[in-house]
Amino acid sequence: MKLQQLKDQLNSIYLGKPDVIDLCLTALTAEGHILLEDVPGTGKTMLAKALAQSFESAFSRIQFTADLLPSDVIGSDFFNLKTQEFENKRGPLFANVVLIDEINRAVPRTQSALLEAMEERQVSIGGTTYQMPAPFFVIATQNPIE
Repeated sequence: MKLQQLKDQLNSIYLGKPDVIDLCLTALTAEGHILLEDVPGTGKTMLAKALAQSFESAFSRIQFTADLLPSDVIGSDFFNLKTQEFENKRGPLFANVVLIDEINRAVPRTQSALLEAMEERQVSIGGTTYQMPAPFFVIATQNPIE
């Protein structure tokens, strides 16, 4: 799909904010990430889902709260009683397009786990390093009122 076609498609879904779409596509093309500051209910989730669907990519949404732990975001190792071995359960961060809602609500430890994935395109779980999928694009949101 050509860039202009993609922009037109996204503009038909996320109405009235073509500059936000341009910023998202620029960040995605540059293999970066984006922070959107806007009040709730303005379609940011819909934009992220539409972007993921346009690339036929995996999408996940993580609502950041004060009690969210790093393992809730990146995943953790657990002991499987049937196999008597440790297994890895990957968290919702392992998607191509990830929407982080209300990033400003999370504690620094959780934000740090997210930043490792964003900067290094990998996360460490239980001493093992896992690569993030490609493409990997985080759209974080923050409420300007809080």
